[in-house]
Amino acid sequence: MVQLIVGKKGKGKTKHLLDKVNSVIKTASGSIVYLDKSSKHMYELNNKVRLIDCSRYPLRNSDEFVGFICGILSQDHDLEQMYLDSFLRIAKLEEEDADIEDCITQLENIGKIFNVTFVFSISKDKEELSESLQEKIIIAL
Repeated sequence: MVQLIVGKKGKGKTKHLLDKVNSVIKTASGSIVYLDKSSKHMYELNNKVRLIDCSRYPLRNSDEFVGFICGILSQDHDLEQMYLDSFLRIAKLEEEDADIEDCITQLENIGKIFNVTFVFSISKDKEELSESLQEKIIIAL
C-alpha cells in the first residue's frame, strides 16, 4: 500500500510524517525505515526507526531508486513500513515530465509482494496529481 502526504514546500509535510512514524513505532511488530535527503531529522525520530540518508548513495534516476528500495527490502525480512520524506527529490522525479505515477505503481506492487506500507511526502498540491494518486492521499496541506 502507498499513502501520500501532499502539499507545497514549507506546508509542514515533514512534521506530519515524523509524527506518524513516531506514533506507529509504538505498536509496530516489524521494523520501520525512514528515508530522507539528509540526516537532519535524526534526533526527531524514535531510536527504533532506521534512518537512511539517501544523499549518500549515487541514485541517478527512478529505476535506480526502485532498485535501491528492493535492496533495502532484501536485507530486512520483517520490514513493515517505509517512510520517505521529499519523495520526488529522493526518487529523482523532480523533472516536469517525470512519470511519478509509474514509480508509485511499481512501489505499490513491491509493497503488495513484501507486505510493506509506503508513506511518502510529495511537494505538490493535491490538484497537481492524477486521480489515481489522489486516492492515495491521507493528508493534503
